Amino acid sequence: MSLHPTIARVTDRIRARSEATRGTYLERMGKAAGQGPARGHLACGNQAHAYAAMGADKDALAAGRVPNIGIVTAYNDMLSAHQPFETYPQLIREAARRAGATAQVAGGVPAMCDGVTQGQAGMELSLFSRDVIALAAGVSLSHNTFDAALFLGVCDKIVPGLIMAAATFSHLPSIFVPAGPMTSGLPNDEKSAVRNAYAKGEIGRDALMAAEMASYHGPGTCTFYGTANTNQMLMEFMGLHLPGSSFVNPGTPLREALTVAAVQRAAEITAQGNDYRPVGEILDERAFVNGLVGLMATGGSTNLVLHLPAMARAAGVLLDLQDFADISEAVPLMAKVYPNGLADVNHFHAAGGLGYMIGQLLDAGLLHGDAKTVAGDGLSLYRQEPKLRDGKLVWEDGAASTLNDKILRPASDPFAKTGGLKQLTGNLGRGVIKVSAVAPERHVIEAPARIFHDQEEVKAAFKRGEFTADTVVVVRFQGPQANGMPELHSLTPTLSVLQERGLKVALVTDGRMSGASGKVPAAIHVSPEAAAGGPLARLRDGDIVRLDAVAGTLTVLAPDFDARPPVTADLSANRFGTGRELFEAFRNMVGPSDTGAAVVV
Repeated sequence: MSLHPTIARVTDRIRARSEATRGTYLERMGKAAGQGPARGHLACGNQAHAYAAMGADKDALAAGRVPNIGIVTAYNDMLSAHQPFETYPQLIREAARRAGATAQVAGGVPAMCDGVTQGQAGMELSLFSRDVIALAAGVSLSHNTFDAALFLGVCDKIVPGLIMAAATFSHLPSIFVPAGPMTSGLPNDEKSAVRNAYAKGEIGRDALMAAEMASYHGPGTCTFYGTANTNQMLMEFMGLHLPGSSFVNPGTPLREALTVAAVQRAAEITAQGNDYRPVGEILDERAFVNGLVGLMATGGSTNLVLHLPAMARAAGVLLDLQDFADISEAVPLMAKVYPNGLADVNHFHAAGGLGYMIGQLLDAGLLHGDAKTVAGDGLSLYRQEPKLRDGKLVWEDGAASTLNDKILRPASDPFAKTGGLKQLTGNLGRGVIKVSAVAPERHVIEAPARIFHDQEEVKAAFKRGEFTADTVVVVRFQGPQANGMPELHSLTPTLSVLQERGLKVALVTDGRMSGASGKVPAAIHVSPEAAAGGPLARLRDGDIVRLDAVAGTLTVLAPDFDARPPVTADLSANRFGTGRELFEAFRNMVGPSDTGAAVVV
């Protein structure tokens, strides 16, 4: 199948836009690779420090004849998705020895849980944690004693930060090793109903707590299709996982076998072997376009609209919001996973999962089938799924047809003809909206604005009964310069209740919404942000705002709008407490959200 003309056109546009930056990047990668194994340039004293505690591996490390694999881990046992990583280093070291290699934990990176910090001050550090993770991973690999890297990370900012670091060490082969989703618990729609009932005051905190604990109940990724699971999808579409490894549950023999296989593959693709695959070659414009296609086909998290440009920029590839919008128009929505359906990722995986989806998209000409991956040349390898046969890991052809068409459909008969992500432009700036979970009758909202500078103010107004008519709720001064661009997911129950009461409501913000948000129309990431004097800072209560996801516009209908001076806000409360003092430099240096809200690239 020839490449779809839109995919070809967008790829060519990205390639042309990135010619200079990508060329410089590849030149630097070539110089680093041309120096040979990095350990060969270290003094004996340098190496002795690195190998001193390595026991039986010391002789092999000192001889320098076998590959040494660096492990960068985001392990902590507060994140359910990362708790399984506790035992991975020992498993990896043992597998490396059997593969004729060695392995060391190069370092750890912080990993915060957005589920813990939702609606809390700590959420103001969440987006910046991505850049901290990139920096920490860079420190880990800076010892220059590694021939390949394994990255252990799953959740929201962790994978993007690790990608940024991996791209920076472009000459190293790099494989991302997942931990898998937790088994299914309380269905997501039931959890959402309990949250709405609590927001309306119909149940108490004890009932809410019981529902939340029944939903988030064990090791592994949260099972809804939010940012963490979107990350896992991306790693497969971009060829950085082994095929079919994203959604295998923790603590299973197959999960362990896939981890061992990742170690074996990392040892095979170093410069010492015959299949050298530096990650900088994998992370080209084709990989990022494939990731964009996967984002649209699955109805993935809007947080990746921030992360993908930052990740790509680290590899010299320049993405624009128009690329997202154009690809969304060409790619069908093939999956219905909560929040745009009732199924969770375990159900999606059982229905055929990523292998079926990738096969369908390849056959439709919507993916770059010639992309290089850690598994080999060509994305068609990712049609396959891993199986254990007599204790041995093998890859077999994946599902030829969907096993549940209420969850997963073929590209020729999708849930929607487009991916559901729209760029919004107009006199209020530039932002995005995800409409895959929004009812069609809510794709256009025109109503008076109600202005807030804090999400808690919205909740307080709701409790006072102040929302009695159609309203566009504007929460401004929530961008990266203002307060680190926190997610405003805790507003979802409040706004959902207003919709259930028959009101037309929408959210407009320069902040973020959770990857699990969906049914309330939300114009997010609006740039320039209010703290930078963007148009949102000129809005007033009562202004008529029109959010039109069909036309892709975000406008205010006020004749004097352009002449108004922007308001300012007292942001002093965002400057201290819960570690926020440490991030003043980040708030001062961060880039705009439409280019990734990045600090370090």
